[in-house]
Amino acid sequence: MRTILNFVRALRHALAHIKLRSMTQPGHFQTLYRGHHHWLQSWLRKKLGCPEQAADIAQDTFVRVLAAENERPLQQILEPRAYLTTIAKRLMVDFFRRADLERAYLAELAALPEALQPSPEQRLQALQLLQEMDQMLDGLSPRVRQAWLYSRLDGLKHADIAELMDVSVPRVRQYLARAARQAYILRFGTAEPGEVSQALPAVPSESL
Repeated sequence: MRTILNFVRALRHALAHIKLRSMTQPGHFQTLYRGHHHWLQSWLRKKLGCPEQAADIAQDTFVRVLAAENERPLQQILEPRAYLTTIAKRLMVDFFRRADLERAYLAELAALPEALQPSPEQRLQALQLLQEMDQMLDGLSPRVRQAWLYSRLDGLKHADIAELMDVSVPRVRQYLARAARQAYILRFGTAEPGEVSQALPAVPSESL
């Protein structure tokens, strides 16, 4: 299991490096990368205590910088190291959350009888699904997250959820549609017109 996870991490790092090479253009980005990549990786190494994880997050940070260039042109960044550390800190939060999920999942597996132990491939698939769910839940508002958990984990009907949350049934449906839309965006990168969340009418008066 550990060997598979390490392979996945190495593959993720390699893909990030390839993406950087393919996206890199002369000018502001090369100046930013050459001037601050080594510093950022050293800063992350001190924070994480692991050179490999520091290298991964440093690469991911610059990928995020490039992805956000349309909204935040590089020439407008007056404090590049502050900007880079802000992105890197967010990525570290994600990293620690994934690590917590992995530890909890592996601990649960260790408690299972040997006959019930899943295969390494099944373990990896389950862990990836947990991480995707965690990422989706992190992007939801507290009320939407609560409704989704009531529905998916507790198996409650819409009317029961509405009673527990003191909202209307249409509001519960709207919450669940928003959760579905967030899951769609995370998987496919965008929400298509006509998604279930767009089809539901707005429900006034109750706070989101």
